[in-house]
Amino acid sequence: MKSIIKRTTIRKYTEQNVSDDMLHQLLEIAERTPTMGNLQLYSVVITRSAEGKAALAPAHFNQPMVVSAPVVLTICADFHRTTAWANQRNASPGYDNFLSFLNAATDALLYTQTFCNLAEEKGLGTCFLGTTLYNAQSIIDTLHLPQLVFPVATITLGWPAEQPALTDRLPLRSIVHTETFEDYTAEKINDFYKEKELLPENQHFVDINHKETLAQVFTDLRYTKNDNVAMSKHLIEALRRQGFIE
Repeated sequence: MKSIIKRTTIRKYTEQNVSDDMLHQLLEIAERTPTMGNLQLYSVVITRSAEGKAALAPAHFNQPMVVSAPVVLTICADFHRTTAWANQRNASPGYDNFLSFLNAATDALLYTQTFCNLAEEKGLGTCFLGTTLYNAQSIIDTLHLPQLVFPVATITLGWPAEQPALTDRLPLRSIVHTETFEDYTAEKINDFYKEKELLPENQHFVDINHKETLAQVFTDLRYTKNDNVAMSKHLIEALRRQGFIE
């Protein structure tokens, strides 16, 4: 619990190598994570080479940790392996559909979190890149992902070269609902977000972006509707090409 409570995202890494033995051990232990039907609907592509990381970087908006981290892991929802197994065993797979993608994506994300927890317990630093779904087709092309394989998470991994401060989190009362969902009143929203909005760094964020509220920074600049709609179209097309939707 102590390591989770104090965990931070690490974007700067030392030049110290992450050995194959350590990496493979962590990846193997992470296989004990929960999985649908014990099918393990995920695969991991390990990128270590400078050329490979440089090829992936544009899909992640050239964030510097993609090329500076010793290891980049792309975790994929994978029904390709299960389908191949079924075909070779005189079974009839039916996993070329959106539900199967969601099941595989859930498996892959559970595996990703378990791996991160294990890696951080060993003293390694990780950064979860939220850009994977934004440019999925580029990653698919770069990593030569076959049908029914889809990237859902990317992790940069290495030994920390920084000690960033803890970032804020919403209070527990904002995420917990008892028995049934309790809708959010204006009073509750004010209560839930008050501490976040009063943080000096967030108030500075509002000021330098010339906005009235922190929420406007997110809606008008960071995660805009136009961007979300455009990237959703690309995501749906990539899912279609990979065989998860018609």
